[in-house]
Amino acid sequence: MAKAPKTEHSELAGEFTHDGITVLVDIFRPAGTQGDWTLEVITEEDDVTSWDEPFATDRDAFDEFLATVERDGIRSFFGEPDPAVH
Repeated sequence: MAKAPKTEHSELAGEFTHDGITVLVDIFRPAGTQGDWTLEVITEEDDVTSWDEPFATDRDAFDEFLATVERDGIRSFFGEPDPAVH
């Protein structure tokens, strides 16, 4: 079984709370490189939103996260709600 590559996490990564909802913003790249940064948002229900395109800087990734929250709301990172049971 292959080992997962080691990653380096941005100082901008961490928990983010907006409108009483907290998500984990994960911004990372392969450790020991100057490579592009990957952005993922993980909800408390383990919904994961990953951006397809990498970012040149961790600040670019975080700014994209903030723009998404402003444009679509923090609830946009959550999967579809379970259907109601009647």
